[in-house]
Amino acid sequence: MALTAPDHTAARGGRPQPSAPAVTYALIAVNTLVFLLGPAAGLNPLYGTGQARVCAEQRYEQRWGAVPAELLAGRPLTAEQLAEAPDPVPGCPAAPTPGKHPALSVLSGLFLHAGWLHLLGNLLFLHVFGPTVEQRLGRARYALFYLAAGSLATYGFALAEAHSPDSTRVLIGASGAISAVLGGYLRFHPRSRVTTLVPLLFFLPLRFPAWLVLGLWFALQWWSVHSAGPGVAYLVHVIGFSAGFLYACTVARNPSRRPG
Repeated sequence: MALTAPDHTAARGGRPQPSAPAVTYALIAVNTLVFLLGPAAGLNPLYGTGQARVCAEQRYEQRWGAVPAELLAGRPLTAEQLAEAPDPVPGCPAAPTPGKHPALSVLSGLFLHAGWLHLLGNLLFLHVFGPTVEQRLGRARYALFYLAAGSLATYGFALAEAHSPDSTRVLIGASGAISAVLGGYLRFHPRSRVTTLVPLLFFLPLRFPAWLVLGLWFALQWWSVHSAGPGVAYLVHVIGFSAGFLYACTVARNPSRRPG
């Protein structure tokens, strides 16, 4: 499913957007820059090529990504825990990260992505839905909302996976924070229409209300939590979306609060 910018004319009463979504553009730029400079993009010669780059990517994610077991214990994984972690990269033994601060990795992990599709998929949703939520909340509150919701989703996933093998897997990506943006958008503009390219209809562009597009997206994430295998932390999407929607409800009940 591909998206293009929604139509808010009816929701805004025809008023133009007062200012550029600077925070959304900055988040897109930072996510892109971090990816291009890191090993996953395959463009930085400092990380080598082939197997050397694969091993560098594993070490990079282990150093800067969020690991549920580390968040709950408040300290990096030991060499023994790393040796027992599932799905090690062949030929790349995991090394401890003694200088790592797990609490800070919650934030740094929001700006890491595992590949081009992971990055572009996240940034597409942020580009389509972020500007409107930023306008509603104001730049400062939107930035805090984004980081806080992403952190909440990460910690929620850590608690849910505390006693599972996934507790030692690295969690990276902006999905939790961007899911919160989707939840906020659904509360603020449920009837705005979103142009969607539907693969089953030969990518015919169709316009659907936001409540249908985002409602189906959330239902798919919820279903995937219970049926999909390892690889994508769908629970992070569910927690982030729910947090964003609930926070937007409190904002909608207080229309007198001015954006910061």
